Amino acid sequence: MNRPITLLILLTIVSIPFAGGCATPYDIGSANPRVTPHAAAQNVPGMLNHNVAWGGMIAATKNLKDKTELEVVGYPLDSGNRPDYDAAPIGRFLVIQSGYLETADYAPGRLITVVGMVTETRTGTVGEAKYVYPVVAANKLQLWPRSAGGRNEPSIHFGIGIGIIR
Repeated sequence: MNRPITLLILLTIVSIPFAGGCATPYDIGSANPRVTPHAAAQNVPGMLNHNVAWGGMIAATKNLKDKTELEVVGYPLDSGNRPDYDAAPIGRFLVIQSGYLETADYAPGRLITVVGMVTETRTGTVGEAKYVYPVVAANKLQLWPRSAGGRNEPSIHFGIGIGIIR
């Protein structure tokens, strides 16, 4: 093969992993991602029926008679509207979703983005401390893939050989 074609093939192969790196942000519509769960808990009358977009890490999942309740540790949303758990937490909140959600999928540690209306607050506890949770009636849920739960930095590996993963 001549040298320019070989170089072109090599550059094409090396650039393939980067082609999928530009993801479209998750659509939150007109929901407000700037109001934090902590701020909502401090201003209940001003937040009722307010459409929000919040994200975070699921802390607990509970299936009830006709709905599922998620307790979420909130984190700010990144430019793709995915929770940025490298940032400081912005408060806990409860999510109410009509119907059944599989607790094996919506398990503690999974990242989620929620779009919905703030309907109320509930008093509960985190450990032994009292806590005021804003409650969001979900219109949309985005459960992020486990592989997307890692850091946002690219993971690039070069090498030649055989690898065995157990």
